[in-house]
Amino acid sequence: MAYIYVINSKGEREPFSYQKVRKSAERAGAGPLLAKEIADIIEKEVYPGIKTSEIYRKIKKLLRKKYPKAGILYSLKEAMRRLGPTGFPFERYVGEILRKKGYKVKVHQFLSGKCATNYEIDILAQKERIIYIGECKYHRLASQRVDLKVALYNFARFLDIKNGKFSKKYKDFKIKSLLITNTKFTTQVKEYAKCVGIDLLGWNYPEGRGLEKIVEELKAFPVTILPSFKLYMKEIFSQKNLMLVEDLLKKDINQLLKETQISKKELLSLIEEAKILLNKNDR
Repeated sequence: MAYIYVINSKGEREPFSYQKVRKSAERAGAGPLLAKEIADIIEKEVYPGIKTSEIYRKIKKLLRKKYPKAGILYSLKEAMRRLGPTGFPFERYVGEILRKKGYKVKVHQFLSGKCATNYEIDILAQKERIIYIGECKYHRLASQRVDLKVALYNFARFLDIKNGKFSKKYKDFKIKSLLITNTKFTTQVKEYAKCVGIDLLGWNYPEGRGLEKIVEELKAFPVTILPSFKLYMKEIFSQKNLMLVEDLLKKDINQLLKETQISKKELLSLIEEAKILLNKNDR
């Protein structure tokens, strides 16, 4: 059978993959039978030149209709991109993930090195005798990658800080560099990081233990994943430190109304979706 070519996020042609559709539905939580059913429907609906973003929307719509929780979870990568256009909400979100992993976290710090002063640090995370000096690289487009120059700058800054007064203050700690992104790293970055000792965390990296896996294991979903979330809410939630879906279920509706000034109807929709995603519904 002749290939049907689709247009991916880089604007390149590639053959449509039935298996990619099926596996993506399964990763969101759909069982094998439902994933196959969705892949069968998509296979019938694709046409030459269709964008993969349109295929994504079709899959999400089918999942939300047939299995609401999977339909919400399917939007995880998009939800992280919705934390933009600036990187600050992403930094706060990463901070919340690290807190759930048991770290004491400070966001947006200024540290001086041996040679230069006032380096702006995205994340400072401490657990037991380990301290991470972390940089978060947010990208708006799924096709964007963290390249070598970012890793080089990050490590040069890390070494200057480590060789300054900071290491004297924490002389009994192991001080490490951490580079985090919502997308992926180039092969060069992976090779360089392995050589010099930078810890990397991104989409599907380290393989099988990437950012999305940690988010799913900790249930640390960003509030932007909820279907009823609107862009105007992002700044409000960020300022009130309501970065995780679970945060919406920790407070009384009246408290949320007072803190956010968001309408009760919109908040109730978000709360209902949060319960579906986190299996908190009573019914």
